[in-house]
Amino acid sequence: MLNSKVHALINDQINKEFYSAYLYLDFSNYFKAHGLDGFANWYMIQAQEERDHAMLFYTYLQNENMTVTLEAIAKPDKIFTDHMSVLEAGLEHERYVTSLINDIYGAAYDVRDFRTMQFLDWFVKEQGEEETNANDMISKMELFGSDPKSLYMLNQELAARVYTAPSLVL
Repeated sequence: MLNSKVHALINDQINKEFYSAYLYLDFSNYFKAHGLDGFANWYMIQAQEERDHAMLFYTYLQNENMTVTLEAIAKPDKIFTDHMSVLEAGLEHERYVTSLINDIYGAAYDVRDFRTMQFLDWFVKEQGEEETNANDMISKMELFGSDPKSLYMLNQELAARVYTAPSLVL
């Protein structure tokens, strides 16, 4: 049986992951409205990943015979003034999610919940990749975003991204 604090943090993480999906759908909307379908695609796939992350936490709690309590998902409230502000909000959000995963891991560590720690290992690695991807998007926008031809090519690169389901086995 999970420790009550670990249970509560994981349950809350489900809601946070669904919020992340909403946020990335909002990012996708922004880029679609600005004619950058590749960027819109990239964030649409990002939203799918976040929904899958929520379901991994959901399934983990169910597999541990713990109750899942679903909460309302907040509406994203960011106002974007330019393309870079969207990308910077993405990096800020990924850093926030990393801190949440670290908090759950820390709580599991404190009560020697090795099964939960092992489950979270995948998320720790995933968050490293997410932050790297967000940083890379900012770097590419800084390099190419002011040149229309380069922005077009970057948009084409992002349009090629396809969804790959997580390989975490519960």
